[in-house]
Formats: sequence, structure tokens, C-alpha cells
Amino acid sequence: MDFGLSEEQLLVKDTLRRFLESECPTTRVRAIMESPDGHDPKLWEGLASLGITAMMIPEEHGGAGLELLDMALAAEELGWAAAPGPFLASSLATVALVESGHAEAQSRWLPRIASGKALLTVALGEGIGEWDPTHLRARADAGHLSGEKTLVPYAKLADALIVAAHDTDGPGLWLVDRNAEGLEVAPLAGNDMTRRVDRVRFIGTPAKKIASGRDAIDRVRDAGLFLLAADAWAGARRCHHMTTEYAKTRVQFGQPIGSFQGVKHQLADLIADLEPALSLWWYAAHAFDRIRDRSERHAALAKAHLADLFDRTARTSIELHGGIGYTWEYDLHLWFRRAMFDRAFLGESSYHRRRAADLAGW
Repeated sequence: MDFGLSEEQLLVKDTLRRFLESECPTTRVRAIMESPDGHDPKLWEGLASLGITAMMIPEEHGGAGLELLDMALAAEELGWAAAPGPFLASSLATVALVESGHAEAQSRWLPRIASGKALLTVALGEGIGEWDPTHLRARADAGHLSGEKTLVPYAKLADALIVAAHDTDGPGLWLVDRNAEGLEVAPLAGNDMTRRVDRVRFIGTPAKKIASGRDAIDRVRDAGLFLLAADAWAGARRCHHMTTEYAKTRVQFGQPIGSFQGVKHQLADLIADLEPALSLWWYAAHAFDRIRDRSERHAALAKAHLADLFDRTARTSIELHGGIGYTWEYDLHLWFRRAMFDRAFLGESSYHRRRAADLAGW
């Protein structure tokens, strides 16, 4: 059995990497992340022209009809480049619409998402790190939402929001137009300037219910965990690559620091941890697409392990760079900040390890 990627998947990865190398070097990353909204419409248009925004959208709605693994491969390349923008927000919204099964909402929004002409986002989290749908406090009553959501990616720019909330029937998903009455959006200051988040308040805000029950919410969360795992793996590889190249050229005591045993051992330990982790998130994404009863646990495992590994790799890389690694002018902090985002968004690693243990019946 072939566990590798198909020729088409490899082509997508190669095409996207070459596009990002040309159109999104770190100089452009910095310019976008330091802009008021952290978004470059021209870069987003370029990604849409490559089909990145249309990957998981069914063909009848103008998409490619691909799977989450394909989208995760795109997330990997975007993570390698520390590419700024609303890829995560748009991807989660796509999954939410597809999983909702709501024909009207799909017909209205999926073709526009596929073409890059509309941006949607998903509002799941509340309070300080509360992501469990069972404990969410946002409420819907007679078609109106009340409550507050935190860490909503790119809510300020979104044309519509898909919101996890409860009504008398339990949890579900509601669709809210950006210009709806009673909708307040305020930016939040985050460490990762390449992916912006906002606080959103709903004060009797008109909303349309598009999904009932937890299934769609859980699928959106799991998709997000896979995408974060892919981003984390690529970010960790980029940190390792930068540090390896630096160790070859940084001279101390008359020789490159890469010749020092202590440096070599740390770099070797990191790559020994990184390489096997690739199969972890590949299989997790495959489970989302093809082995649904295993998907939830593997999503939790992949996110917890890769987020921690990214964090450790980024910190070790900065230490091996010495003083320059801590400066704003040196690019390594771009990935260190993304590591902090990947670890916190959709739940900390310890939370997902407990979930994985519970799901395994331990």
C-alpha cells in the first residue's frame, strides 16, 4: 500500500511553495502583519487563483471537491512561509457550511468563498480558553443571538460569521451577516500578528440556524485541529532549517557553531522528533476524510503533539541563535509567535491530551 502523496498533491504543494517564495517573502509578511487589519487582498486573490480557497468546496458550488488532507497540505506550505491572512478562518467556515447540510446557505456562500470574493469565519471560543460546545454560553432565541465570542479569526473583515451557540434544542450553528444589528466586533491584541483575532458580541443579533446538534461543531473543531497541526509541523521544520543554516555560518572560537557537539545534539534531537510527526498529522487528516469514528481522537492527539513540538522547536532555535534570535529584525520570531497561536487556539495541548485519553476509554 502506498502511504505517500499523489502526484497531484505534490504538484499543489510545489506550486503553492513557489508562489509564496515569489509573492510572500518575509519582507511582505512583515508589511502585511504590521498593517491595520493584517490582510492583503492581492495576496488572497492570488491564493484564490491557485484554488486554495476552493479545495474542500463541492464541485457543484464551484470548488475542487477535495479532502481535508489536501487543505492541510496547503496549510503546511502557508505555515512554512508564515503567510499572513484569513486562510484558517475561511477553511473553518467552509467546513462548517459543508457539514451543516444547509442547502440555502451553501448555495449563497460556497461559490463566493471558492472564488475568493467572500470571506467567512467561525466563532467557537468563549471566555478564557473555553472551546467545549457543552459549556458554551452564547444563546439563540427566536432567531436572535446573545452572548460573546473571543478569539474569532478575522471577524472584522468577514462578510458573515458562523456561530456556535445553544437554544432550547441544544447546541448548533447559526449564520450571521456582517451588517446585522446588534453585532459588535472589537480587535484583540495577539502575539501572532500574521493571524488576527477579534472579540464579537451579539446583542439580540438576527441569525439563521444552519445546523442542529454537536456533529457539525465537532467536525469544524477537528478540522481546525488538523490545520493547526499541519501549520505547526511546517513551522517547526522552518525553525529547524533556519537554525541549521545559521549554525553552518556562525563562527565562534574560530569555527562554525554547528561543529560543536552540544549544538549538533540539539538539532539532531529536534529532527528526530519532527520527522515521525509528519505521519501523525497525515493520518489524522486521512481519518477525518475516511475513518470518521477515529477522527476526533486523532485530531486531539495531532494538535496536542505538534503544537508542543512547534513550541519547543521554536524556543530551542532561538536559544541556538543566541542574541540575534531575540531581535525584532531577525525573522525567527515570526514562527515563534505562530507557535504560541497554534498552541492556544482551539484549546491547549493538555486539554486535548485529556480528551484523547477519554476518547480512548483510558
